Amino acid sequence: MNEGLDERITTFCERLAALDSGGRAHLKRCAGRPLAASLEALGLFYRLLPPGVPAWQEETYFLLATLYPLADAGDTGNLGAALLRARSPQNERGLDRRFEMLLDADEGQLPFRLRQTVRFLQSNRVPVCWPQLLRDLLGWNHPERYVQKAWARAYYAPVPETTPAEG
Repeated sequence: MNEGLDERITTFCERLAALDSGGRAHLKRCAGRPLAASLEALGLFYRLLPPGVPAWQEETYFLLATLYPLADAGDTGNLGAALLRARSPQNERGLDRRFEMLLDADEGQLPFRLRQTVRFLQSNRVPVCWPQLLRDLLGWNHPERYVQKAWARAYYAPVPETTPAEG
């Protein structure tokens, strides 16, 4: 990723974190709707959007903005890793199926699937790394499907945590 993109993502997520409860509620009401169907949030959204975001990425930034009020912020990991933390013997079958549907989602299905996923994570008290999610969403339609592969790897084949060697 280029430095300008990372800077825009960081700025955007910082601005989202600084929103008051009214701003968050305004965005939350638009969750799952496209930017064009959310005219009441246009002013707020464009005030949050950092300079230099190409017009073709605005819909993705808006999706993240409307999901942001639905769950707490975390520091690391992609959505596959977050879902793994929420996985339990009681929910694994349903969650595995839901995760497969998320990985297979196209642009039209993605907002709905993500909204469900983010709400599920919040109900299980698992935070979302918003900057990573935005980076991933911007790469969602890449022909190599590198985002979906990374999420699947984190969920199905997690790297075991290592403890530092005692010395």
